[in-house]
Amino acid sequence: MNDDKYLEKATLAGGCFWCMQPPFDALEGVVSTISGYAGGDEINPSYQQVSSGQTGHAEVIQVTYDNRKISFKEILDVYWRQVDPTTPNRQFVDVGPQYRTGIFYHDDQQRQVAEDSKQALDDSGVFSKPIVTEIKPLKTFYPAEDYHQDYYRENPLRYGLYHANSGRDQFLQQTWAKKD
Repeated sequence: MNDDKYLEKATLAGGCFWCMQPPFDALEGVVSTISGYAGGDEINPSYQQVSSGQTGHAEVIQVTYDNRKISFKEILDVYWRQVDPTTPNRQFVDVGPQYRTGIFYHDDQQRQVAEDSKQALDDSGVFSKPIVTEIKPLKTFYPAEDYHQDYYRENPLRYGLYHANSGRDQFLQQTWAKKD
C-alpha cells in the first residue's frame, strides 16, 4: 500500500521560519517541515533577497502531514498558537512584509477550512484587534537554503538565544493563558 496518497502539505507564514518549525515537528502525524519562501513573484529567491522585504515573499514553513493522523484544521489550531495574527508585516522582533502571517492554501478545501478557522478565532475574543492573517492560494514554494533547515536542531545555542529574546514565547503565554 502506498502511503503517499495520505500525505498533504500545509504552507504557513508566521514570522521567523526557525521559530515555526519546532511546534509542528513535535506533532503526531507530521512527516516533515521545510523552511522556505512563498507569496511573492521573485523566482528562486535567496534569503538575502527575501530579507530585504522587496520580493513579496514571506518566510514560511511547509508542513507535510499524514491526513489519517492529523487534519488541516488541527494543523491550523497549532498555527494560531504560534503567531500574533493581529499585527501586519511583523512578528515580534522581526519587522517587514517578509514576516507577515499567512496561510497559503493548496486547494479549495484548505481555503474553506482556513477561512472558517480564522473566523472562529476572530469570533473567540482571544484577540481584541482583528485578525489580519492573509489567506491566499499557494503559487510556488521555494525551499530556503540548507543552513536554514532544522536551524533549531543544528544550531541550538544560537537558536535558543534568538528565540528567548524574540518576545514570541512571552506574548503567546500571556495571550493563551487567559483562554486555556
